[in-house]
Amino acid sequence: MELRGTTALLLGGSGLVGMSVARRLLHFAPAKIIVAGLGEGEVEKSVRALQSERGSTIVEGVWGNIFHPAPLAQRTRASILADKQARRRLVEEYLSPASATALEQNLLHNWLVQYAPKLVVDCVNTATAVAYQDGFASAYELLDAADAGRVVPELVERHLLTLPLPQLIRHLEVLADGMRRAGTQVYIKIGTSGTGGMGLNIPYTHSEEKPSRTLMSKSAVAGAQTMFLFLLGRTPGAPATIEIKPTAAIAWKEIAYGPVRRGDRPIPLVDCANPLPLASAFDEDAKGWTALGKPVESVFIDVGENGVFARDEFDTVSALGQMEIVTPEEIAEAVVMEATGHPTGKDIVAALDASTFGPTYRGGYLRAVALRELDALESRHGVRSVAFEMLGPPRLTKLLYEGEILRRLYPSLKDLAAADPACVARDSAVLVREREPALRRLILSVGLPILLPDGVSVLRGETVVVQPGSRGAEIAPRGWVDLRVENCALWTRRAASICAAPPSAGTGSNAAWTAIDPSAAIAPAPLAVWVFEHEDGGFRVKR
Repeated sequence: MELRGTTALLLGGSGLVGMSVARRLLHFAPAKIIVAGLGEGEVEKSVRALQSERGSTIVEGVWGNIFHPAPLAQRTRASILADKQARRRLVEEYLSPASATALEQNLLHNWLVQYAPKLVVDCVNTATAVAYQDGFASAYELLDAADAGRVVPELVERHLLTLPLPQLIRHLEVLADGMRRAGTQVYIKIGTSGTGGMGLNIPYTHSEEKPSRTLMSKSAVAGAQTMFLFLLGRTPGAPATIEIKPTAAIAWKEIAYGPVRRGDRPIPLVDCANPLPLASAFDEDAKGWTALGKPVESVFIDVGENGVFARDEFDTVSALGQMEIVTPEEIAEAVVMEATGHPTGKDIVAALDASTFGPTYRGGYLRAVALRELDALESRHGVRSVAFEMLGPPRLTKLLYEGEILRRLYPSLKDLAAADPACVARDSAVLVREREPALRRLILSVGLPILLPDGVSVLRGETVVVQPGSRGAEIAPRGWVDLRVENCALWTRRAASICAAPPSAGTGSNAAWTAIDPSAAIAPAPLAVWVFEHEDGGFRVKR
Protein backbone atom coordinates (compact mmCIF):
# COMPACT_ATOMS: atom_id res chain seq x y z
CA MET A 1 0.00 0.00 0.00
CA GLU A 2 0.98 3.65 -0.39
CA LEU A 3 1.80 5.04 3.07
CA ARG A 4 2.07 8.70 2.09
CA GLY A 5 -1.04 10.65 3.03
CA THR A 6 -2.70 7.74 4.88
CA THR A 7 -3.71 7.25 8.51
CA ALA A 8 -1.97 4.61 10.62
CA LEU A 9 -3.20 3.34 13.98
CA LEU A 10 -0.46 1.89 16.18
CA LEU A 11 -1.91 -0.28 18.95
CA GLY A 12 0.63 -0.50 21.74
CA GLY A 13 2.25 2.42 19.93
CA SER A 14 3.79 3.87 23.09
CA GLY A 15 5.81 0.71 23.70
CA LEU A 16 9.29 -0.21 22.53
CA VAL A 17 8.32 -1.74 19.18
CA GLY A 18 5.43 0.66 18.63
CA MET A 19 7.71 3.69 18.89
CA SER A 20 10.23 2.14 16.51
CA VAL A 21 7.42 1.50 14.02
CA ALA A 22 6.17 5.09 14.42
CA ARG A 23 9.61 6.52 13.75
CA ARG A 24 10.04 4.34 10.67
CA LEU A 25 6.60 5.27 9.33
CA LEU A 26 7.39 8.98 9.64
CA HIS A 27 9.88 8.60 6.79
CA PHE A 28 6.93 7.90 4.46
CA ALA A 29 4.98 11.05 5.44
CA PRO A 30 1.63 9.54 6.42
CA ALA A 31 -1.08 12.13 7.02
CA LYS A 32 -1.68 10.97 10.58
CA ILE A 33 -0.28 8.50 13.10
CA ILE A 34 -2.47 7.55 16.04
CA VAL A 35 -0.36 6.31 18.95
CA ALA A 36 -2.55 4.13 21.19
CA GLY A 37 -1.47 2.91 24.60
CA LEU A 38 -2.85 1.74 27.91
CA GLY A 39 -2.10 4.79 30.04
CA GLU A 40 -2.42 8.52 29.39
CA GLY A 41 1.03 9.36 30.74
CA GLU A 42 2.94 6.89 28.58
CA VAL A 43 1.02 7.93 25.46
CA GLU A 44 1.57 11.66 26.00
CA LYS A 45 5.28 11.02 26.60
CA SER A 46 5.51 9.05 23.35
CA VAL A 47 3.65 11.71 21.36
CA ARG A 48 6.01 14.40 22.68
CA ALA A 49 9.00 12.29 21.70
CA LEU A 50 7.72 12.05 18.14
CA GLN A 51 6.93 15.75 17.74
CA SER A 52 10.44 16.77 16.68
CA GLU A 53 10.54 14.05 14.02
CA ARG A 54 7.02 14.25 12.65
CA GLY A 55 7.50 16.66 9.74
CA SER A 56 4.08 17.23 8.16
CA THR A 57 2.54 14.18 9.83
CA ILE A 58 -0.07 14.75 12.54
CA VAL A 59 0.67 12.62 15.61
CA GLU A 60 -2.18 12.04 18.05
CA GLY A 61 -2.44 9.94 21.18
CA VAL A 62 -5.30 7.85 22.54
CA TRP A 63 -5.33 5.57 25.56
CA GLY A 64 -7.33 2.95 27.37
CA ASN A 65 -7.80 -0.80 27.58
CA ILE A 66 -8.73 -2.09 24.10
CA PHE A 67 -10.21 -5.27 25.59
CA HIS A 68 -12.90 -3.32 27.49
CA PRO A 69 -16.08 -1.43 26.63
CA ALA A 70 -15.34 2.27 26.24
CA PRO A 71 -17.01 3.26 29.57
CA LEU A 72 -14.68 0.87 31.45
CA ALA A 73 -11.56 1.33 29.35
CA GLN A 74 -9.96 3.97 31.58
CA ARG A 75 -10.38 1.93 34.76
CA THR A 76 -7.93 -0.51 36.30
CA ARG A 77 -8.74 -4.19 36.42
CA ALA A 78 -8.72 -4.08 40.23
CA SER A 79 -11.33 -1.32 40.34
CA ILE A 80 -13.56 -3.19 37.89
CA LEU A 81 -13.32 -6.42 39.89
CA ALA A 82 -14.27 -4.54 43.04
CA ASP A 83 -17.34 -2.95 41.39
CA LYS A 84 -20.32 -5.31 41.18
CA GLN A 85 -21.99 -3.63 38.20
CA ALA A 86 -18.78 -3.08 36.25
CA ARG A 87 -17.63 -6.65 36.92
CA ARG A 88 -20.90 -8.13 35.63
CA ARG A 89 -20.84 -5.86 32.59
CA LEU A 90 -17.35 -7.06 31.69
CA VAL A 91 -18.40 -10.70 32.09
CA GLU A 92 -21.35 -10.12 29.76
CA GLU A 93 -19.07 -8.26 27.34
CA TYR A 94 -16.90 -11.35 26.90
CA LEU A 95 -19.64 -13.99 26.92
CA SER A 96 -22.49 -12.36 25.00
CA PRO A 97 -23.05 -12.96 21.27
CA ALA A 98 -21.22 -10.63 18.91
CA SER A 99 -24.11 -8.28 18.19
CA ALA A 100 -23.49 -4.96 16.48
CA THR A 101 -24.30 -3.16 19.73
CA ALA A 102 -21.83 -5.21 21.76
CA LEU A 103 -19.00 -4.60 19.31
CA GLU A 104 -19.72 -0.90 18.92
CA GLN A 105 -19.36 -0.34 22.67
CA ASN A 106 -15.73 -1.50 22.63
CA LEU A 107 -12.99 1.14 22.84
CA LEU A 108 -10.92 -0.32 19.99
CA HIS A 109 -13.98 -0.49 17.75
CA ASN A 110 -14.62 3.20 18.47
CA TRP A 111 -11.06 4.10 17.46
CA LEU A 112 -11.25 2.12 14.23
CA VAL A 113 -14.53 3.70 13.17
CA GLN A 114 -13.47 7.20 14.25
CA TYR A 115 -10.05 7.29 12.58
CA ALA A 116 -10.67 4.86 9.68
CA PRO A 117 -6.98 3.87 9.49
CA LYS A 118 -5.75 2.31 6.27
CA LEU A 119 -2.90 0.68 8.21
CA VAL A 120 -3.19 -0.92 11.65
CA VAL A 121 -0.02 -2.12 13.35
CA ASP A 122 -0.82 -4.09 16.49
CA CYS A 123 2.12 -4.16 18.91
CA VAL A 124 0.04 -5.14 21.96
CA ASN A 125 1.19 -8.33 23.66
CA THR A 126 -2.32 -9.74 23.44
CA ALA A 127 -1.38 -13.21 24.67
CA THR A 128 0.07 -11.83 27.91
CA ALA A 129 -2.87 -9.47 28.41
CA VAL A 130 -5.51 -12.21 28.32
CA ALA A 131 -3.60 -15.28 29.58
CA TYR A 132 -1.70 -13.88 32.56
CA GLN A 133 -4.68 -13.53 34.90
CA ASP A 134 -3.97 -16.60 37.09
CA GLY A 135 -6.90 -18.70 35.93
CA PHE A 136 -5.49 -21.82 37.58
CA ALA A 137 -5.41 -20.24 41.05
CA SER A 138 -8.87 -18.80 40.45
CA ALA A 139 -10.21 -22.23 39.51
CA TYR A 140 -8.86 -23.79 42.71
CA GLU A 141 -10.34 -20.96 44.76
CA LEU A 142 -13.72 -21.56 43.14
CA LEU A 143 -13.47 -25.31 43.75
CA ASP A 144 -12.58 -24.76 47.41
CA ALA A 145 -15.57 -22.44 47.76
CA ALA A 146 -17.83 -25.03 46.12
CA ASP A 147 -16.60 -27.73 48.48
CA ALA A 148 -17.28 -25.44 51.43
CA GLY A 149 -20.75 -24.51 50.13
CA ARG A 150 -19.97 -20.80 49.87
CA VAL A 151 -19.98 -20.10 46.14
CA VAL A 152 -21.25 -16.58 45.56
CA PRO A 153 -21.76 -14.73 42.25
CA GLU A 154 -18.67 -12.59 42.79
CA LEU A 155 -16.39 -15.64 42.89
CA VAL A 156 -17.95 -17.01 39.71
CA GLU A 157 -17.65 -13.66 37.93
CA ARG A 158 -14.04 -13.20 39.02
CA HIS A 159 -13.19 -16.64 37.68
CA LEU A 160 -14.99 -16.05 34.38
CA LEU A 161 -12.86 -12.95 33.90
CA THR A 162 -9.70 -15.09 33.99
CA LEU A 163 -10.79 -17.27 31.04
CA PRO A 164 -8.55 -16.27 28.11
CA LEU A 165 -10.50 -17.55 25.11
CA PRO A 166 -13.72 -15.54 25.59
CA GLN A 167 -11.59 -12.41 25.92
CA LEU A 168 -9.50 -13.26 22.88
CA ILE A 169 -12.52 -14.16 20.75
CA ARG A 170 -14.35 -10.94 21.60
CA HIS A 171 -11.19 -8.93 20.88
CA LEU A 172 -10.82 -10.57 17.48
CA GLU A 173 -14.52 -10.05 16.68
CA VAL A 174 -14.11 -6.36 17.51
CA LEU A 175 -10.95 -6.12 15.43
CA ALA A 176 -12.41 -7.83 12.36
CA ASP A 177 -15.67 -5.86 12.37
CA GLY A 178 -14.01 -2.55 13.17
CA MET A 179 -11.43 -2.86 10.38
CA ARG A 180 -14.16 -3.86 7.93
CA ARG A 181 -16.13 -0.73 8.78
CA ALA A 182 -13.00 1.42 8.70
CA GLY A 183 -11.91 0.14 5.29
CA THR A 184 -8.51 -0.87 6.67
CA GLN A 185 -6.23 -2.13 3.91
CA VAL A 186 -3.38 -3.71 5.89
CA TYR A 187 -3.27 -5.19 9.40
CA ILE A 188 0.11 -6.19 10.83
CA LYS A 189 0.34 -8.00 14.16
CA ILE A 190 3.53 -8.19 16.19
CA GLY A 191 2.92 -11.57 17.79
CA THR A 192 4.79 -13.71 20.29
CA SER A 193 5.82 -17.30 20.81
CA GLY A 194 5.37 -16.86 24.55
CA THR A 195 8.80 -18.28 25.33
CA GLY A 196 11.20 -15.86 23.70
CA GLY A 197 11.91 -18.44 21.04
CA MET A 198 12.86 -21.19 23.50
CA GLY A 199 10.95 -24.44 23.92
CA LEU A 200 9.29 -26.22 26.83
CA ASN A 201 12.72 -26.24 28.46
CA ILE A 202 12.54 -22.48 29.00
CA PRO A 203 14.07 -21.69 32.42
CA TYR A 204 12.47 -18.22 32.65
CA THR A 205 9.09 -19.23 34.07
CA HIS A 206 8.17 -16.41 36.43
CA SER A 207 9.19 -18.49 39.48
CA GLU A 208 6.57 -21.12 38.65
CA GLU A 209 6.99 -24.77 37.73
CA LYS A 210 8.92 -25.49 34.54
CA PRO A 211 7.37 -25.11 32.09
CA SER A 212 4.84 -22.85 33.76
CA ARG A 213 1.18 -23.62 33.02
CA THR A 214 0.53 -19.90 32.88
CA LEU A 215 3.37 -19.49 30.40
CA MET A 216 1.97 -22.35 28.32
CA SER A 217 -1.42 -20.62 28.44
CA LYS A 218 0.24 -17.55 27.00
CA SER A 219 1.78 -19.57 24.17
CA ALA A 220 -1.53 -21.32 23.51
CA VAL A 221 -3.34 -17.98 23.27
CA ALA A 222 -0.61 -16.66 20.96
CA GLY A 223 -1.14 -19.70 18.75
CA ALA A 224 -4.90 -19.26 18.79
CA GLN A 225 -4.50 -15.66 17.68
CA THR A 226 -2.18 -16.71 14.87
CA MET A 227 -4.78 -19.19 13.62
CA PHE A 228 -7.45 -16.50 13.66
CA LEU A 229 -5.20 -14.23 11.60
CA PHE A 230 -4.66 -17.12 9.19
CA LEU A 231 -8.43 -17.30 8.77
CA LEU A 232 -8.83 -13.53 8.57
CA GLY A 233 -6.34 -13.52 5.72
CA ARG A 234 -8.66 -15.90 3.86
CA THR A 235 -11.75 -13.77 4.39
CA PRO A 236 -13.09 -11.72 1.47
CA GLY A 237 -13.17 -8.02 2.26
CA ALA A 238 -10.71 -8.30 5.16
CA PRO A 239 -7.45 -6.33 5.08
CA ALA A 240 -4.20 -7.90 3.98
CA THR A 241 -3.28 -9.75 7.18
CA ILE A 242 0.31 -10.18 8.31
CA GLU A 243 1.87 -11.45 11.53
CA ILE A 244 5.49 -10.93 12.45
CA LYS A 245 6.37 -13.12 15.40
CA PRO A 246 9.67 -12.25 17.12
CA THR A 247 11.24 -15.30 18.76
CA ALA A 248 13.92 -13.60 20.84
CA ALA A 249 14.04 -10.98 23.57
CA ILE A 250 13.30 -7.55 22.08
CA ALA A 251 15.89 -5.00 23.23
CA TRP A 252 16.46 -2.20 23.95
CA LYS A 253 15.11 1.27 24.71
CA GLU A 254 17.66 2.86 27.07
CA ILE A 255 20.77 2.21 29.13
CA ALA A 256 20.96 4.37 32.26
CA TYR A 257 21.63 4.74 35.96
CA GLY A 258 18.84 5.68 38.33
CA PRO A 259 15.84 4.43 40.31
CA VAL A 260 14.81 0.92 39.32
CA ARG A 261 11.08 0.64 38.63
CA ARG A 262 8.88 -2.44 38.67
CA GLY A 263 5.90 -1.53 36.54
CA ASP A 264 5.06 2.09 37.30
CA ARG A 265 6.62 2.20 40.77
CA PRO A 266 10.20 2.44 42.04
CA ILE A 267 11.36 -0.58 44.04
CA PRO A 268 11.74 0.64 47.65
CA LEU A 269 15.09 -0.06 49.29
CA VAL A 270 14.69 -2.14 52.48
CA ASP A 271 16.96 -3.84 54.99
CA CYS A 272 16.69 -6.63 57.56
CA ALA A 273 19.81 -6.83 59.75
CA ASN A 274 18.42 -9.01 62.54
CA PRO A 275 17.19 -12.57 61.85
CA LEU A 276 13.46 -13.34 62.25
CA PRO A 277 11.97 -16.64 63.46
CA LEU A 278 11.06 -18.69 60.40
CA ALA A 279 7.80 -19.79 62.05
CA SER A 280 6.47 -16.21 62.12
CA ALA A 281 8.57 -14.35 59.53
CA PHE A 282 5.92 -14.67 56.84
CA ASP A 283 2.76 -14.08 58.88
CA GLU A 284 0.45 -11.32 57.67
CA ASP A 285 1.42 -9.11 60.60
CA ALA A 286 5.14 -9.95 60.44
CA LYS A 287 7.61 -7.13 61.09
CA GLY A 288 11.33 -6.76 61.45
CA TRP A 289 12.59 -5.19 58.25
CA THR A 290 13.27 -1.52 57.68
CA ALA A 291 12.21 0.69 54.80
CA LEU A 292 15.11 3.05 54.08
CA GLY A 293 12.96 5.72 52.45
CA LYS A 294 14.54 5.67 49.02
CA PRO A 295 14.38 3.50 45.93
CA VAL A 296 16.83 0.92 44.66
CA GLU A 297 19.22 2.71 42.32
CA SER A 298 21.52 0.98 39.87
CA VAL A 299 22.65 0.62 36.30
CA PHE A 300 19.94 -0.89 34.10
CA ILE A 301 18.90 -1.55 30.54
CA ASP A 302 15.27 -0.79 29.66
CA VAL A 303 13.83 -3.53 27.43
CA GLY A 304 10.35 -2.06 27.08
CA GLU A 305 7.33 -4.14 28.05
CA ASN A 306 9.54 -6.65 29.91
CA GLY A 307 10.77 -3.95 32.26
CA VAL A 308 14.35 -3.12 33.18
CA PHE A 309 17.15 -5.65 33.48
CA ALA A 310 20.30 -5.42 35.54
CA ARG A 311 23.57 -5.83 33.73
CA ASP A 312 23.93 -9.50 34.66
CA GLU A 313 20.26 -10.28 33.98
CA PHE A 314 20.68 -8.90 30.48
CA ASP A 315 23.94 -10.78 30.06
CA THR A 316 22.16 -14.03 30.98
CA VAL A 317 18.99 -13.62 28.91
CA SER A 318 20.79 -12.39 25.79
CA ALA A 319 23.58 -14.99 25.92
CA LEU A 320 24.10 -17.29 22.95
CA GLY A 321 21.78 -20.27 23.42
CA GLN A 322 19.39 -18.40 25.71
CA MET A 323 16.69 -16.03 24.44
CA GLU A 324 19.25 -13.90 22.59
CA ILE A 325 17.96 -10.59 21.20
CA VAL A 326 16.31 -8.92 18.23
CA THR A 327 16.16 -5.14 17.99
CA PRO A 328 12.91 -3.18 17.68
CA GLU A 329 14.30 -1.36 14.65
CA GLU A 330 14.63 -4.64 12.76
CA ILE A 331 11.01 -5.46 13.56
CA ALA A 332 9.91 -1.98 12.48
CA GLU A 333 11.76 -2.36 9.18
CA ALA A 334 9.98 -5.66 8.54
CA VAL A 335 6.64 -3.99 9.32
CA VAL A 336 7.23 -1.21 6.81
CA MET A 337 8.47 -3.59 4.12
CA GLU A 338 5.44 -5.83 4.49
CA ALA A 339 3.07 -2.84 4.56
CA THR A 340 4.53 -1.52 1.31
CA GLY A 341 4.28 -4.87 -0.47
CA HIS A 342 7.86 -6.12 -0.08
CA PRO A 343 7.74 -9.64 1.43
CA THR A 344 10.31 -10.25 4.15
CA GLY A 345 9.85 -13.98 4.61
CA LYS A 346 8.91 -13.22 8.24
CA ASP A 347 5.13 -13.25 7.82
CA ILE A 348 3.61 -16.14 9.78
CA VAL A 349 0.32 -15.95 7.86
CA ALA A 350 2.12 -16.28 4.53
CA ALA A 351 4.19 -19.12 5.95
CA LEU A 352 1.05 -20.98 6.98
CA ASP A 353 -0.48 -20.33 3.56
CA ALA A 354 2.61 -21.82 1.95
CA SER A 355 2.91 -24.85 4.20
CA THR A 356 -0.68 -25.93 4.75
CA PHE A 357 -2.11 -28.72 2.58
CA GLY A 358 -4.87 -27.24 0.43
CA PRO A 359 -7.08 -28.73 -2.28
CA THR A 360 -5.33 -31.00 -4.79
CA TYR A 361 -5.81 -32.03 -8.40
CA ARG A 362 -6.34 -35.62 -7.29
CA GLY A 363 -8.99 -34.54 -4.78
CA GLY A 364 -10.88 -32.61 -7.44
CA TYR A 365 -10.72 -35.49 -9.89
CA LEU A 366 -11.90 -38.06 -7.32
CA ARG A 367 -14.74 -35.74 -6.22
CA ALA A 368 -16.30 -36.30 -9.64
CA VAL A 369 -15.76 -40.07 -9.26
CA ALA A 370 -17.43 -40.05 -5.83
CA LEU A 371 -20.44 -38.07 -7.10
CA ARG A 372 -20.93 -40.50 -9.98
CA GLU A 373 -20.89 -43.44 -7.58
CA LEU A 374 -23.33 -41.70 -5.22
CA ASP A 375 -25.65 -40.95 -8.14
CA ALA A 376 -25.51 -44.59 -9.22
CA LEU A 377 -26.35 -45.86 -5.74
CA GLU A 378 -29.24 -43.39 -5.44
CA SER A 379 -30.64 -44.71 -8.72
CA ARG A 380 -30.14 -48.34 -7.73
CA HIS A 381 -31.90 -47.97 -4.37
CA GLY A 382 -34.53 -45.44 -5.41
CA VAL A 383 -33.64 -42.84 -2.77
CA ARG A 384 -32.41 -39.25 -2.61
CA SER A 385 -29.45 -38.62 -0.33
CA VAL A 386 -29.83 -34.97 0.66
CA ALA A 387 -28.51 -34.24 4.18
CA PHE A 388 -28.03 -36.01 7.51
CA GLU A 389 -27.06 -32.93 9.59
CA MET A 390 -23.57 -34.29 10.26
CA LEU A 391 -21.58 -31.48 8.69
CA GLY A 392 -23.33 -28.41 10.02
CA PRO A 393 -24.29 -25.74 10.26
CA PRO A 394 -27.98 -26.72 10.47
CA ARG A 395 -28.69 -23.94 8.01
CA LEU A 396 -26.93 -25.97 5.31
CA THR A 397 -29.24 -28.92 5.95
CA LYS A 398 -32.20 -26.54 5.85
CA LEU A 399 -31.13 -25.05 2.51
CA LEU A 400 -30.55 -28.47 1.00
CA TYR A 401 -33.96 -29.82 2.01
CA GLU A 402 -35.72 -26.66 0.90
CA GLY A 403 -33.89 -26.99 -2.41
CA GLU A 404 -35.00 -30.64 -2.63
CA ILE A 405 -38.63 -29.66 -2.09
CA LEU A 406 -38.34 -27.07 -4.85
CA ARG A 407 -36.65 -29.62 -7.10
CA ARG A 408 -39.66 -31.91 -6.76
CA LEU A 409 -42.11 -29.07 -7.50
CA TYR A 410 -40.50 -27.18 -10.38
CA PRO A 411 -38.65 -28.39 -13.50
CA SER A 412 -36.14 -25.52 -13.46
CA LEU A 413 -35.17 -22.25 -11.79
CA LYS A 414 -36.89 -20.38 -14.61
CA ASP A 415 -40.16 -21.99 -13.57
CA LEU A 416 -39.51 -21.24 -9.90
CA ALA A 417 -38.66 -17.59 -10.65
CA ALA A 418 -42.06 -17.17 -12.34
CA ALA A 419 -44.02 -18.85 -9.53
CA ASP A 420 -46.30 -17.13 -7.02
CA PRO A 421 -44.69 -17.44 -3.53
CA ALA A 422 -48.10 -18.23 -2.00
CA CYS A 423 -48.49 -21.13 -4.43
CA VAL A 424 -44.93 -22.29 -3.67
CA ALA A 425 -45.73 -22.34 0.05
CA ARG A 426 -49.03 -24.16 -0.44
CA ASP A 427 -47.61 -26.75 -2.84
CA SER A 428 -44.56 -27.34 -0.61
CA ALA A 429 -46.82 -28.07 2.37
CA VAL A 430 -48.91 -30.50 0.31
CA LEU A 431 -45.77 -32.22 -0.90
CA VAL A 432 -44.29 -32.89 2.55
CA ARG A 433 -47.61 -33.64 4.26
CA GLU A 434 -49.32 -35.77 1.60
CA ARG A 435 -47.28 -36.60 -1.49
CA GLU A 436 -43.79 -37.33 -0.09
CA PRO A 437 -44.02 -38.81 3.42
CA ALA A 438 -40.57 -40.41 3.08
CA LEU A 439 -39.00 -36.99 2.53
CA ARG A 440 -40.87 -35.57 5.53
CA ARG A 441 -39.70 -38.44 7.74
CA LEU A 442 -36.09 -37.94 6.76
CA ILE A 443 -36.20 -34.20 7.44
CA LEU A 444 -37.74 -34.72 10.86
CA SER A 445 -35.48 -37.65 11.72
CA VAL A 446 -32.25 -35.73 11.17
CA GLY A 447 -33.48 -33.05 13.59
CA LEU A 448 -35.09 -30.31 11.48
CA PRO A 449 -38.64 -29.15 12.23
CA ILE A 450 -40.84 -28.17 9.30
CA LEU A 451 -42.56 -24.81 9.80
CA LEU A 452 -45.85 -24.81 7.87
CA PRO A 453 -47.14 -21.84 5.80
CA ASP A 454 -49.37 -20.49 8.60
CA GLY A 455 -46.23 -19.80 10.69
CA VAL A 456 -47.82 -21.21 13.87
CA SER A 457 -47.92 -24.92 13.06
CA VAL A 458 -44.88 -27.12 12.95
CA LEU A 459 -43.94 -30.73 12.26
CA ARG A 460 -41.12 -32.05 14.43
CA GLY A 461 -39.34 -35.27 15.34
CA GLU A 462 -37.80 -36.58 18.52
CA THR A 463 -34.55 -34.65 17.94
CA VAL A 464 -34.49 -30.90 17.25
CA VAL A 465 -31.04 -29.56 16.40
CA VAL A 466 -31.98 -25.88 16.70
CA GLN A 467 -34.31 -25.29 19.63
CA PRO A 468 -36.56 -22.22 19.33
CA GLY A 469 -36.17 -20.98 22.89
CA SER A 470 -37.89 -17.65 23.29
CA ARG A 471 -37.50 -16.77 19.59
CA GLY A 472 -40.18 -19.12 18.31
CA ALA A 473 -40.54 -19.11 14.53
CA GLU A 474 -37.83 -16.43 14.25
CA ILE A 475 -35.28 -19.19 14.70
CA ALA A 476 -36.34 -20.89 11.44
CA PRO A 477 -33.63 -19.30 9.23
CA ARG A 478 -30.98 -20.95 11.39
CA GLY A 479 -32.10 -24.53 10.95
CA TRP A 480 -35.75 -25.24 10.17
CA VAL A 481 -37.35 -26.09 6.86
CA ASP A 482 -39.43 -22.94 6.44
CA LEU A 483 -42.55 -23.15 4.25
CA ARG A 484 -43.88 -19.70 5.07
CA VAL A 485 -44.75 -17.44 2.15
CA GLU A 486 -41.94 -14.98 2.98
CA ASN A 487 -39.30 -17.70 2.79
CA CYS A 488 -40.78 -19.05 -0.44
CA ALA A 489 -40.65 -15.51 -1.80
CA LEU A 490 -36.97 -15.42 -0.89
CA TRP A 491 -36.42 -18.55 -2.99
CA THR A 492 -38.24 -17.09 -5.98
CA ARG A 493 -36.06 -13.98 -5.73
CA ARG A 494 -32.95 -16.13 -5.59
CA ALA A 495 -34.11 -17.99 -8.67
CA ALA A 496 -34.79 -14.71 -10.46
CA SER A 497 -31.28 -13.46 -9.58
CA ILE A 498 -29.71 -16.59 -11.01
CA CYS A 499 -31.82 -16.34 -14.15
CA ALA A 500 -30.94 -12.66 -14.56
CA ALA A 501 -27.18 -13.31 -14.49
CA PRO A 502 -25.76 -12.76 -17.98
CA PRO A 503 -24.73 -15.95 -19.77
CA SER A 504 -21.05 -16.68 -19.81
CA ALA A 505 -19.30 -15.14 -22.78
CA GLY A 506 -16.68 -17.14 -24.60
CA THR A 507 -15.16 -20.52 -23.98
CA GLY A 508 -11.94 -19.52 -22.23
CA SER A 509 -10.91 -20.44 -18.69
CA ASN A 510 -12.38 -17.12 -17.51
CA ALA A 511 -15.90 -18.22 -18.45
CA ALA A 512 -18.31 -19.04 -15.62
CA TRP A 513 -18.16 -22.79 -16.19
CA THR A 514 -19.56 -23.54 -12.71
CA ALA A 515 -22.54 -21.17 -12.97
CA ILE A 516 -26.02 -22.63 -12.48
CA ASP A 517 -27.98 -23.22 -15.69
CA PRO A 518 -31.45 -21.69 -15.08
CA SER A 519 -33.00 -24.07 -17.61
CA ALA A 520 -31.56 -27.25 -16.08
CA ALA A 521 -33.22 -29.34 -13.38
CA ILE A 522 -32.96 -27.81 -9.91
CA ALA A 523 -30.15 -29.29 -7.81
CA PRO A 524 -30.03 -28.52 -4.06
CA ALA A 525 -26.24 -28.46 -3.61
CA PRO A 526 -25.47 -25.79 -6.23
CA LEU A 527 -28.30 -23.69 -4.79
CA ALA A 528 -26.80 -23.93 -1.29
CA VAL A 529 -23.38 -23.00 -2.71
CA TRP A 530 -24.94 -20.00 -4.47
CA VAL A 531 -26.57 -18.80 -1.23
CA PHE A 532 -23.33 -19.19 0.72
CA GLU A 533 -21.33 -17.32 -1.90
CA HIS A 534 -23.73 -14.55 -2.90
CA GLU A 535 -25.60 -13.89 0.34
CA ASP A 536 -23.07 -14.88 3.02
CA GLY A 537 -19.85 -13.98 1.20
CA GLY A 538 -18.74 -17.50 2.10
CA PHE A 539 -16.27 -18.43 -0.59
CA ARG A 540 -12.64 -19.43 -0.70
CA VAL A 541 -10.01 -16.89 -1.80
CA LYS A 542 -6.84 -18.94 -1.16
CA ARG A 543 -5.88 -22.50 -2.02
